Amino acid sequence: MSADRIAVAGATGRLGRHIVDVLTERGHEVVPMSRATGVDVITREGLAEALTGVRTIIDAASWHASDGDAATEFFRTATRNLHDAGREAGVARIAVASIIGNDRAATGFGAAQQVHEAANLAGPLPARILRAAQFHEFVGQLLDWRQGDVAHVPTWPSQLVAARTVAEELVDLATDEDAPGQPAPGTPIPEIAGPRREIVAEAAALLGARRGITVVGVDSSDLPGSEVAAAGGLLPNPHARLAGPTFAEWLATQL
Repeated sequence: MSADRIAVAGATGRLGRHIVDVLTERGHEVVPMSRATGVDVITREGLAEALTGVRTIIDAASWHASDGDAATEFFRTATRNLHDAGREAGVARIAVASIIGNDRAATGFGAAQQVHEAANLAGPLPARILRAAQFHEFVGQLLDWRQGDVAHVPTWPSQLVAARTVAEELVDLATDEDAPGQPAPGTPIPEIAGPRREIVAEAAALLGARRGITVVGVDSSDLPGSEVAAAGGLLPNPHARLAGPTFAEWLATQL
């Protein structure tokens, strides 16, 4: 595999920083794109300059909250800008991070990801999409949202996956010269998930024990998409690639 110049949108985020690490370890020239590096995918500030000489874009940029309308607008605008600027720069393809279960969502962040995927597949650049399960790192975020020393965490089933594992799979997809430019009609979108089914609240309890936080499992029926999630909507399809570590194995490696 030859080394390429690859731009990473959302390079300083939870997933993006792992993508940068994987690309660097594999010998690629990485162009990190985030507001911290002077590149804004919404205003297009610095975007044209960053994409000069780039062969592939990996889009790991994400919206920071669960508001569906705001997330939809973010993904729609960012996708249009990445495709338009990429086409002008002669970029060959874009690889995109998405989430498992968004095709079953009717509201919230999952529905916004539907727009994200559709906009990429309709754009001028050939798009490769990878859907991922909820990250191990997401569990800590749920605890951060608590009030006091008690965290109420959904009892949703998921196959939690490490962000580093997702980054490796997305880089493989982005740099595979033999992969098709677009998924063929009827072909499942690739998915990556952890090795086994886990309950999010139970995973949170493991982390909570480290932090001195009591975790209470709740059905979270007031959250967008909670009914779908509770019914297994976050679990991968049979074609998904499953890869470790489990949440407990990953947690054991964290300081």
